[in-house]
Amino acid sequence: MSRVPFTFVSRRPDGPLDRLVESIWYARGRVPYARERIAPTGSTVAVFVLGDPICQTPRHGAGEPLTTDRGFLLGPHDGPVINAPLGETFAVGVVSTPVGCEALFGVPPRTIRGRVVELATRWSAAAALRAGLVTDDGPDAMLGRVQRHLEAARPIPGTGRCATAVALLEADPTRPIAEIAEVLGISHGHLDREFSRLVGLTPRMLARLLRMRRLLDGLDVTRPIAWADRAAAHGWFDQSHFIRDFRRHTGVSPTRYVAIQRATFERMQVPPDGSAGFVPDLD
Repeated sequence: MSRVPFTFVSRRPDGPLDRLVESIWYARGRVPYARERIAPTGSTVAVFVLGDPICQTPRHGAGEPLTTDRGFLLGPHDGPVINAPLGETFAVGVVSTPVGCEALFGVPPRTIRGRVVELATRWSAAAALRAGLVTDDGPDAMLGRVQRHLEAARPIPGTGRCATAVALLEADPTRPIAEIAEVLGISHGHLDREFSRLVGLTPRMLARLLRMRRLLDGLDVTRPIAWADRAAAHGWFDQSHFIRDFRRHTGVSPTRYVAIQRATFERMQVPPDGSAGFVPDLD
């Protein structure tokens, strides 16, 4: 089977945007499956749909679906989102850092937690920005246009402290939240409130997502996986607890996840690279 034609270009801006933007990406092409589950990361995602419509359903299919040919804003979530392109994917997206949602899009993340909404109804600049993207000047020009617009973003008060808390959790997702609050010189309750306002999730929820994301990023699905050892290395000492968390995060069991990843790579004839947390529906 030949390689599936699909172009994906991603960049992470440096400078002041580094604290707010995880990536800006361009995607165009067709995938050999009808839909996929995308595991949560703690980010908010804005997507300009420039081609065929895309359907997004949050909460592992239990949330309110949205089908759009214009764009969508996907709020922070703690379970997989079902992504279903209704034809060729042609889109440009912005993935915020956990603290970047309100500064970038003007939307308090708690108001769209676990939801997907039409982009232009929440981000006031989206319609004008999309109008500039439909000219299709190629990935570099389109990503540059989006980045220049985002450079006008200004952090919301409290962003620095929450960004430090996120960095501490990224370094060690098992670190007690009370200890992080002590490092920041605030109470546990204060951190929970400020974090929920700026991130849309509690620190404990984000820590769980980061821990699973780290585990997935470290998997080599081309080799046998000692799941008990892998789970213990990331702080899970009860296998039933680990499997329950894995399924809640990806929508499938650990063994099913690996089987799907291997089958995907065989079908697309590409080596495993950067696909952690994406679970295509190959049935």
